[in-house]
Amino acid sequence: MGTLSYSKAQSSLTQTNLNAVAPYVFWLMFRNVASDGLVFEDPVNNGVVSQPGCVLASPTWDNSGDHVSQDYVYNWTRDAAIVAIELAAGAIPTNQPLIDYVRFAQSCQTSPGDFDRASFLINGTHRAWTNQADGPALQTQALLAMHSDLDTPTQALATSLIAANLNFLQNAYQGQTVNLWEEVQGYSFFARSVQLACFEAITTNTFGIPVPDWLDTAITWLENALAGHWNGQYYQSILPVPTVKTPYDPNIDIVMATVYGGVAVTDTKLLATAGLLRNQWADPASPYYYPINGADQQGHIGPLLGRYPGDLYDGDTDEQVGDHPWVISTANFAELYYQLAKHITATGATPLDDLSASFFAQVDITEATTPAAAATALEAAGDRMLQAIVYHSDHLELSEQFDGNTGYEKSVSNLSWSYASFLSAVRAKRSIRP
Repeated sequence: MGTLSYSKAQSSLTQTNLNAVAPYVFWLMFRNVASDGLVFEDPVNNGVVSQPGCVLASPTWDNSGDHVSQDYVYNWTRDAAIVAIELAAGAIPTNQPLIDYVRFAQSCQTSPGDFDRASFLINGTHRAWTNQADGPALQTQALLAMHSDLDTPTQALATSLIAANLNFLQNAYQGQTVNLWEEVQGYSFFARSVQLACFEAITTNTFGIPVPDWLDTAITWLENALAGHWNGQYYQSILPVPTVKTPYDPNIDIVMATVYGGVAVTDTKLLATAGLLRNQWADPASPYYYPINGADQQGHIGPLLGRYPGDLYDGDTDEQVGDHPWVISTANFAELYYQLAKHITATGATPLDDLSASFFAQVDITEATTPAAAATALEAAGDRMLQAIVYHSDHLELSEQFDGNTGYEKSVSNLSWSYASFLSAVRAKRSIRP
């Protein structure tokens, strides 16, 4: 006798509207934000309960005791900041979640341990984990995004947190850090880019937040350092190039450095890198090709994208068995398309040269394509990527990854960053033609 099971209706590929879907995705993300009424228990650390403002990376943890050891019931500074930016841009009926976020950030910042600790227990206390210098920069961007929506006492607290972050970054921005994927240490393109965006945002802030006199020098230094990651074909994710992770480039964190950082979407070296990234997983001739992208192409959606060539983390087991596409990789790439479409619409110029030609050719843009037609093609390309995410979602619930063969969701479920990356992309789509 077979096992009784139910299926769910899938979204229509031809009629689902991304703007209409976004509010549902927002509230699915919001479930992972702790409050004084929604309190989580730490499934691993007995007696630890969440404090308001904590953002669970995911509510998922494993208790099978067999092969799987993924536990995401923690607050990552980076992930929480990316979610907080979407909270500030969203439709929450009260600013209390923003106030809670600021207060929880203070708890983490003052917790004994390294200032740039990447992850904390859900009560805001120390966790044994890596240090990442992108976290304070992203948190600062989140605090700036919500600053005008905070009450006066919390604005003062946010300003003090920003000052502490800048004090740390002054001595950290030229150094090495553990990278975005928490695998290797070096000079990170992503960390440098989000630090650059943070410093630029401080210099132009309108909230009266003091601008340190060292920021101009730091901005110039980071711009030059980022340029040094170019190897003639693509931007390298980490310098020196890792020897324990081979190959490690092209790496999707270069595209993420544009979405969350200070690299311009018109940088044709970035676009050259992005073109190679898409080919890795969308070209049937590539050794890293995802079969699901072939099936999706028949439905005029996708492609879904992964992290880097040679990735062996499948999100479910400790065994290094092979990679799969990620929601955040795909949504961030879609946002690159949207941001570029916005720029072309506003300026009437397409940044097409010898470096970026292959990137544009992937969406049928050539020198003969008008700027208006180029913007339309880029928006449509971004739509196809987001439609693939919706189509393969579990009734809009988003996990960390999709299976590269079947398209079914895998790895931890309800990943906060997956929701936030989708929402950020839809916001970028809306901004093309305000």
